[in-house]
Amino acid sequence: MTMIKTVAILLALVSNVLAIETVICNATQSCPEELPCCSQFGECGTGSTCLGGCNPMFSFNAAACMPMAICQDSSTTFQNYSSRVASHDTYLGNVSEADWVYTGYLYDYDDEDSMLLAMPKYSAGTVLSSTRFMWYGKVSARLKSSHLGGVVSSFILFSNVQDEIDFEYVGADLKTVQSNFYFEGILNYNNSKNISTTDTFENYHDYEIDWHEDYITWSVDGVVGRTLYKNQTYNETSKRYEFPQTPSKVQLSLWPAGNATNAPGTIAWAGGEINWNADDLKDPGYYYASLQQVNITCYDPPSYAPKNGTKSYQFIKSDSFLSEDVAITDKDSFLYSDEGSGLDAEKGKNSSSIASSSSSSSSTSLSSSSISSSSSSSSSSSASSSSSKSTSTSKTTDKSTASSATVQTTVAAATKTTSLSSEQSTAFVQNIKSSSSGTSSKQQQTSTGTNGANAISVGIPLAGILLSYLL
Repeated sequence: MTMIKTVAILLALVSNVLAIETVICNATQSCPEELPCCSQFGECGTGSTCLGGCNPMFSFNAAACMPMAICQDSSTTFQNYSSRVASHDTYLGNVSEADWVYTGYLYDYDDEDSMLLAMPKYSAGTVLSSTRFMWYGKVSARLKSSHLGGVVSSFILFSNVQDEIDFEYVGADLKTVQSNFYFEGILNYNNSKNISTTDTFENYHDYEIDWHEDYITWSVDGVVGRTLYKNQTYNETSKRYEFPQTPSKVQLSLWPAGNATNAPGTIAWAGGEINWNADDLKDPGYYYASLQQVNITCYDPPSYAPKNGTKSYQFIKSDSFLSEDVAITDKDSFLYSDEGSGLDAEKGKNSSSIASSSSSSSSTSLSSSSISSSSSSSSSSSASSSSSKSTSTSKTTDKSTASSATVQTTVAAATKTTSLSSEQSTAFVQNIKSSSSGTSSKQQQTSTGTNGANAISVGIPLAGILLSYLL
């Protein structure tokens, strides 16, 4: 009888698991109160779904999404930095824990005092996001993009209602940087403009987005390559300015826009199908983009914005999501557990706390070889063990050699290889980036790796695609 009862219980549990279905949210269907937050990929949930990327347009109501932590001036140098980046899987919005959160693969690269955003074979790449939002300001990034057809790197500003300002780097065209913008995720393929520069894979460049209430400039190495004025974006049909205007995260990414499962238009834009047998996938074991520094300068919010505090931004309507619908509040931006949402931020507080969230997100150290063996679908050489650091001479360093690796999410997550559906890839494809040092065999003296979910972006609203990949 005991065995029969046990089997019956197990069958019931399996049935319950199988019965769970993803709840979808979109323009015609909002999230239910029990799963009130709509992710940027159109799925309802609680916890991290209610943080950055929570779309108030399709959530139960605007209040379901957590307030967005207010902008602060900052300068981040990504030297030996990967262990300080929080995992998207465990981060619950406490900005005192981390300035940046990631999904994918991060490695420290001592030779260039940089951090690599990596994309192992058949993976979805990496997305790095600021934990605070910016509501007008100047942001610059010093980086090298990735290379080869199908590989796209990006540096963008992305809001919860999918306003977007982009730099995109298509690996098949290394002397051109694409600038782009979107308003509330509306696809307008006429918004992209090219800026010429020198090889983005071989050379570090300083890329800057200067975002004001009435105009945006895109600059490369201090030279303005494009200016967009708000009055150029007025839509006579909608009677509004389709100009990015809502609080946005800073994101950098690297993703396989040329994956064979993506939409034909996305693949063509990316320079063709990605080569999953390229030399980068053999040595060092992954495509990569190199990030050295990000500087953020916050501008004053619009003079008309309601100011009821200094901690966070929040949408105050559920039927309009323009700049005039954003208030500055004293509400906290963090949750106590994955059960919480903006409707009840303290839900689950007794069983889980910010402190436990912090400890759960602390990195677990593993040898590089153990990561390599547990993630065969990722690059086997990207985390190969090395008992000693090599001194780089004549720039003959090999990024695949690692003295240690730090995984901030589970090793199992490292084996996750997701791909975008054609529907997803036509919804958001516009910014992700990768970069390499430019030599065919550079040795990474210290490779600290973090592996998590997935990300996306390609000549369309980028952020949505990225996360869809990673998650």
